[in-house]
Amino acid sequence: MKFSVFQISRKGGREKNEDRMGYCYTKASGLFLLADGMGGHPEGEVAAQMALQVISALYQKEAVPEIEDVKGFFHRAILAAHRQILRYAAEKHLNDTPRTTLVAGIVQSGAAHWVHCGDSRLYFVRHGELLARTRDHSYLEQREGERPAGHPSPVFNRNVLYTCLGSPTKPVFDITGPVPLQQGDRIMLCSDGLWGNVDDASIVYHLAQKPVADSAPDLVEKALFNGGPHCDNVTLVTMEWETPDSFESTRGSISTDSIEEGVFASTVQAGWLDSTVDDLDDAAIERSIAEINEAIRRSAARNKP
Repeated sequence: MKFSVFQISRKGGREKNEDRMGYCYTKASGLFLLADGMGGHPEGEVAAQMALQVISALYQKEAVPEIEDVKGFFHRAILAAHRQILRYAAEKHLNDTPRTTLVAGIVQSGAAHWVHCGDSRLYFVRHGELLARTRDHSYLEQREGERPAGHPSPVFNRNVLYTCLGSPTKPVFDITGPVPLQQGDRIMLCSDGLWGNVDDASIVYHLAQKPVADSAPDLVEKALFNGGPHCDNVTLVTMEWETPDSFESTRGSISTDSIEEGVFASTVQAGWLDSTVDDLDDAAIERSIAEINEAIRRSAARNKP
């Protein structure tokens, strides 16, 4: 595989950044992840980080070097992440559960698959046009889809979701794919801090005009400017498939041609990423919680005036 990838996250005008993103890959498969911890509930950043760690851990175990059943993997991974968030809340005796949205994509065998829960989005751009976009699990988008043509749209808060990871009810999620990839295809995962401040037409335009290492920072800066002093966290991971001949000189370019079998690379913070762990047992959960708490402590210390 050959692809270019770029990830970036900015706090915006919020007190802390509750978004998390990352990617992993083997010789023949790549996983891209983004989670947005939900405000109004405790420790959204913990839920987001935990979701990424659980899913990347399962991916490491099953991508040998590809995921055999991507749809089945997404089902298992989403529910495993959801259960671990609930377990964390129970062990910490929290009055409410941490919650997060999630969007994830897998590319392998020349095709893309993706899953999402909540309103973190995936955009798929080809030849300057929007080939696909995830539909938010919000009451606004649900009603928009049901609204007859020509009828005015009712007023709903776009931030009100009917599903997420960590809620008391089983999460609702949508799986798409496989979608065959072509050279130059761009896939972007982003939080609502981006798409809420930059319209779809501008997102598509920026993704199509420049390499992802240039378009990603431009989109984030545009979102921060449009969002103003109270802008939400803005986070994205964007990938270009099979970068053309200038591949080797492109920032963020990754080639797995020389990677040996069994090699696993990841930008997701370590937690359950241990090939000797056969299951997400109590010890593994405790180790991950401890690492998350330590990361939060360090972040809080850095942000003190």
